[in-house]
Amino acid sequence: MGRIQRALISVSDKKGIVEFSRALSDLSVEIISTGGTASLLRDNKIAVKDVSEITGFPEMMDGRVKTLHPKIHGGILALRDNPEHVAKMKEHGIEPIDLVVVNLYPFEGAVARDGSFDEIVENIDIGGPSMVRAAAKNHQHVAVVVDPEDYPWILAELQKSNGALSKQTHFRLFTKAFQHTAHYDGAISNYFAALDENRKPTRWGETINIQISKIQDMRYGENPHQSAAFYGTEDEKGPSIARAKQFQGKELSFNNILDADAALSTVLEFSDTATVAIKHNNPCGVALSKISLADSFRKAKACDPISIFGGVIAFNRPVDEETAGELKDIFLEIVIAPSFTPEAKAVLSSAKRLLNIRLLELKMSQPQTGGYDLRRVRGGMLMQDWDTGSVDVRACKVVTQRKPTEREYQALDFAWRVCRHVKSNTIVFAAPDQVLGVGAGQMSRIDSTKIGVLRAATHGLDLTGSAVASDAFYPFRDGLDEAANAGAKSVIQPGGSIKDDEVIAAANEHGMAMILTGMRHFRH
Repeated sequence: MGRIQRALISVSDKKGIVEFSRALSDLSVEIISTGGTASLLRDNKIAVKDVSEITGFPEMMDGRVKTLHPKIHGGILALRDNPEHVAKMKEHGIEPIDLVVVNLYPFEGAVARDGSFDEIVENIDIGGPSMVRAAAKNHQHVAVVVDPEDYPWILAELQKSNGALSKQTHFRLFTKAFQHTAHYDGAISNYFAALDENRKPTRWGETINIQISKIQDMRYGENPHQSAAFYGTEDEKGPSIARAKQFQGKELSFNNILDADAALSTVLEFSDTATVAIKHNNPCGVALSKISLADSFRKAKACDPISIFGGVIAFNRPVDEETAGELKDIFLEIVIAPSFTPEAKAVLSSAKRLLNIRLLELKMSQPQTGGYDLRRVRGGMLMQDWDTGSVDVRACKVVTQRKPTEREYQALDFAWRVCRHVKSNTIVFAAPDQVLGVGAGQMSRIDSTKIGVLRAATHGLDLTGSAVASDAFYPFRDGLDEAANAGAKSVIQPGGSIKDDEVIAAANEHGMAMILTGMRHFRH
């Protein structure tokens, strides 16, 4: 590719632009610029020519019109190897522009700070996207830079190659430019599509644009014959497997990421020291401790010491040496935590087999905000809010003759928090600090109850005095009878069945305390 001799620079995000422009100037690149960018460069003693000098027209209409001119777009779009284009450039005094450095008006920033409608409209960039798209279209002759994070490596290549960029770099920048404008146009479309005719926000717009960026290719998908990749979204904040730092082990697989996300979502339910064990996207062990993280792990393991084998573990506290010592004797796929002490890392890398455990470190303090829960179906997409609804168990309606004791309230709260993360139909038996039995993903609620009871018995856990949580209402009393016969003494459920009176009567017969949340937690 030819040497870059002339650059057009016009940026809203001024990060690094002075240093980048100075380095271009040192490479004898002529710089033309607009408005605030030109003033900034000039203030920093960098030679710059105003766009108005090129076009012969001043910037006008509050900056709405400044670069939309043949001497700018002709200089960007002209094919240098097309004699007719070159002749037209010469005829009309158009000089080529070899590099376009542009980022766009901060539309999303104006939305985020709740700007007025007029302010948000004014932050729709017109000239910027036009220049970016023009430069990208002509990428075989023009390089286009939209991300300040790219300045250092671009400069390094220019300095190494006597002011030229490779064909591969031109193509890389070309694709990134269209990704940038697609995201920008998507943000504009999403905002205005979610306003009604009176400019009032609605929850769901007529169209929704989502841009996701590839994090990594997967070895395969859910099964070896399926191809897959992992993509990250930019519209969500908070703890995320997409932003985790991996310390050891192989790359995460498709199923690893699903289970890791389930583990993270569950452990974020708790402020007390907690351990969550996930197997096939369902919690097989959850426990709290006021003693130590290792103690919470031992109790979580006791919930199901068989299913935890090959599972995913999530902690909400830093993993210390004692906890690592408990982990090292079990085959695990992933361990997630806010951090690992140096001693814990040493323990978990002390043997060749342990090096296969993937250690993921990520911050867990910031709550999840933004984004959508998406489900793909053939021919369409289902979109909903994340299930972040919560209840205060002590404010729930008590519908039985007996009110829960304080210990029962603690167990009901714990069981309800776990219940949200188990596949429907869901039944969870729990003590105040430990899951005792889980029935997940069954076609009937009575079967889920029986499985929960069976799992507790299999692992030697006593359900006497336990709390039971049901993710949806009891359609009949049989599931409640089964739980009561196993020893459960308190129940938390949404209510709303036509058989509620029958179910409440059954609870009273068994001397149980029952509270209704009015909120369902289906997880299909």
